[in-house]
Amino acid sequence: MKTFGEKVVEFNLHLKYTGPLPEGFEVMNPFLDNPETLTVMKQFYDKFYGDTGSRKFLIGINPSRHGAGVTGVPFTDTKRLDSACAISMRSARTHEVSSVFLYDMIEEYGGAEKFYSKFYINSPFPLAIVRNTRNGQLNANYYDDRRLFEMVKPFMTESLKKHISLGLDTSNVFVLGKKNAEFLKKINQEEKLFGSMTVLEHPRYIQQYKSKEKQHFIDKYILAFEN
Repeated sequence: MKTFGEKVVEFNLHLKYTGPLPEGFEVMNPFLDNPETLTVMKQFYDKFYGDTGSRKFLIGINPSRHGAGVTGVPFTDTKRLDSACAISMRSARTHEVSSVFLYDMIEEYGGAEKFYSKFYINSPFPLAIVRNTRNGQLNANYYDDRRLFEMVKPFMTESLKKHISLGLDTSNVFVLGKKNAEFLKKINQEEKLFGSMTVLEHPRYIQQYKSKEKQHFIDKYILAFEN
C-alpha cells in the first residue's frame, strides 16, 4: 500500500494544465521549471506523510510564485522549508507573506511534525497562475476573472477529487479565504465533495492587513481545528 506522501508525490508528478486561459494569463508548473523543486517536494512528503493515516483538508486558492511555485509545498517558502521543516533548497531563496503566518500558527499548534500528521494543505487549482502586465508577471487568483474561473473550473473539480482520493477526511474541510469559499461552495453544491466548510481568513490577508491581530487569528485557527 502506498503511503499518503507517495500518493501526493505521484499526483504532483502528473500535474499538467492543458486547458484554455484568457488572454494575459499563464500557468506556471514548478515541477517542470526547476529540478530541485521535485527533490525538496519529495523530501517533504516522505518526511511528514510517510504513513497511511487520513488527514483533514485545508484548501487554499492557488499557489504563489514565491511559495509552492518554487518549493512545490503549499504555503511554504524556502525560508520556512528550511527553518520549520529542516529541508534546504539551494537553487532558490524566497519569502512569501502567507508562509509567515501559516508557520507561526503551525509552531503554536505544536510544530510541523504534529501539524502535518493531522492536516493536508493544497488548492483546487494546484499550479501557480500569473497575469502578464506592463510591470512584469503578477500573482493571480483563479477567481480574479470570471472567464478564468469558468475555464479552469473543470480542472479544479477534477483536482479536488484527486486530493480527496489521497485519503482525506471530507466531513468538514477548512477553506482559507472568504472569496475562495464562495466559489468552492458553488462547486460543492454541484459535486457534493465535502460535508461542511469552516471558512478561515486567508493567511496573506492576516499577515498583510491584520498583523497586529495575528495572535487572535492564530487562536481562531487552532480553535477551529480542535472543534
